[in-house]
Amino acid sequence: MSTDPLVVFTPSGKRGRFAVGTPVLTAARQLGVDLDSVCGGRGICSKCQITPSYGEFAKHGVTVAADALSEWNSVEQRYEDKRGLKAGRRLGCQATVQGDVVIDVPPESQLHRQIVRKAASTRVIEMDPATRLYMVQVDEPDMHEPTGDLERLARALQQQWDIPGITADLSLLSKLQPVLRKGKWQVTVALNKAHDDDIARVLEIWPGLHESGLYGLAIDLGSTTVAAHLTDLHTGAVIASSGIMNPQIRFGEDLMSRVSYSMMNPGGDKEMTSAVREAINTLAEEIAKEAEIAPDLIVETVIVCNPVMHHLLLGIDPVELGQAPFALATSQSITLDAREMDITTINDRARIYILPCIAGHVGADAAAVALAEQPGKSDDLVLIIDVGTNAEILLGDKQGVLACSSPTGPAFEGAQISSGQRAAPGAIDAIRIDPQTKEPRFRVIGSDIWSDDPCFDEAIGASGITGICGSGIIEAVAELRMAGLLDENGLMGSAEATGTPRMVPEGRTHSYLVHDSTADGGPRITVTQGDIRAIQLAKSALYAGARLLMDERGVDKVDRIVLAGAFGAHISNLHAMVLGMIPDAHLSRVTSAGNAAGTGARIALCNIAARAEVERMVRQINKVETAIAPKFQEHFVAANAIPHKTDPFPELSKVTTLPNPNFNAGSGGGEDGGRRRRRRG
Repeated sequence: MSTDPLVVFTPSGKRGRFAVGTPVLTAARQLGVDLDSVCGGRGICSKCQITPSYGEFAKHGVTVAADALSEWNSVEQRYEDKRGLKAGRRLGCQATVQGDVVIDVPPESQLHRQIVRKAASTRVIEMDPATRLYMVQVDEPDMHEPTGDLERLARALQQQWDIPGITADLSLLSKLQPVLRKGKWQVTVALNKAHDDDIARVLEIWPGLHESGLYGLAIDLGSTTVAAHLTDLHTGAVIASSGIMNPQIRFGEDLMSRVSYSMMNPGGDKEMTSAVREAINTLAEEIAKEAEIAPDLIVETVIVCNPVMHHLLLGIDPVELGQAPFALATSQSITLDAREMDITTINDRARIYILPCIAGHVGADAAAVALAEQPGKSDDLVLIIDVGTNAEILLGDKQGVLACSSPTGPAFEGAQISSGQRAAPGAIDAIRIDPQTKEPRFRVIGSDIWSDDPCFDEAIGASGITGICGSGIIEAVAELRMAGLLDENGLMGSAEATGTPRMVPEGRTHSYLVHDSTADGGPRITVTQGDIRAIQLAKSALYAGARLLMDERGVDKVDRIVLAGAFGAHISNLHAMVLGMIPDAHLSRVTSAGNAAGTGARIALCNIAARAEVERMVRQINKVETAIAPKFQEHFVAANAIPHKTDPFPELSKVTTLPNPNFNAGSGGGEDGGRRRRRRG
């Protein structure tokens, strides 16, 4: 085994061993990591910025020492002096490998930047926000009635708007007097009064009539991506939506890896807290710039997230969430000032509301989904699945609601996949395999034209074909199964057994060749046996979680299924069911809710009654803990088969007939090759 240092890149998960002294940029190129550079590695363009991480990484099986990369050099110092680098950043063309290292490629250094597929869903919301604008005429000061400006502002609000009382912090008081006089005693104030507040607080004040609007942010803080919707607090309209990768991914792709990092590295929780707060600051700044509004007009933020992200955002060590009984520091909703969380790119006095968590592994994001989809008001039994690195699952109707989470891991996001990448221009996001010829055709992000169209090459333009994203790999696995190239157990056959040269040997297993442009300097995109296994593990965890809730309810089928999150909008119902991601149901009863967690955040942002409702709702949801449920492992193992080893899929069989090959080692690879030879006594 090679003793060369191991280099692990995140978020792609690609890894390899390289000789000491290898530039990080060279290692990235050899592994096919998406790291930009336009100056030929001369330290001029700064496109190749990377962030090394240090400490113990149980997930990757490495300990990264402080000297894992070469020392800071004069080229980096020159760039730092001229333009500046973010704290912890290095130039990939200058830093060389000296030992085992985990390296994060931030979004701005990726040539093919991710498309965050968490656009705002259209939803009619009754507007009753916690923060509103009020214009008042304030009495001028009078020596015979010695009252302060704040007291006279409060009196004006009571007389003109029937607002009983206000409070203001020191930073607002410091600007109160000049603004009152500039406005000639006529001012507009932004007042925030939440559902559980006794008095309103003054968040901002402007002279005269303020006509530039008032805005809030609804943020869905996921394990992999952070999505935000800039919302008009008067109309509820989404002005802009944007998203970035969660930089915490460099500390671990899944939640338990991040908990592990915190356990093994003193101060690791503070590192992750700082990283995610910086990401929110960056996102808020970018979305304000995109919408062409002043950042201080953003006066309120609502955040939804899973429990581990919840604790790390608040600066709470998540160690207790990594072990039974999975105790939360608090499960209640939290309201605080933005500056308490170092959120500095919005209004100084902005308020942040974080939805309540349901339980130790079912967080505020699941609560937001419940608020958006209202399973407790459904006449029929509905299964809601918010698919992501950590899947949130709800099952319920008017009789009650059950909830659980399943650790599906990052495979659905394109990570841990041999040719995988995030959703970005050039990534294959849909694929079809002809069951007779076994030939593929596919579509890439950035174009609606399929690869067998004569105009395809022209249509994909500069992006080219770069890899395969989460929705693409899911469809690929399902298509391989429908084309008879993959058996029920998840094994792929040889070229001889399947009749297609696209099945290429890789050691003792086989891979399916989707696209090969190596002759033109492009990538070779395959679906490997390891990719199949990663998807099997992810979908098995998802299905097992759903089955646990169905067991608890005492049912074998549900009336309808709602897919939430990015995958709900980008994966066909048929492929999800062929893969066995979801229980059997009539395809017309499987629908998409888009980014339901983000929608729930927007509802809570725009309507204070909804905050009281979700706080009541979470107390009535019954939590099922997958980590200790005796039948979880049984369901998980059975769900490894595609679509399932024992559960019948009668509705699926009405729309497609799955071939039944068996490619078990030594079976001969034929349709009947799975029969084992009887041993002679």
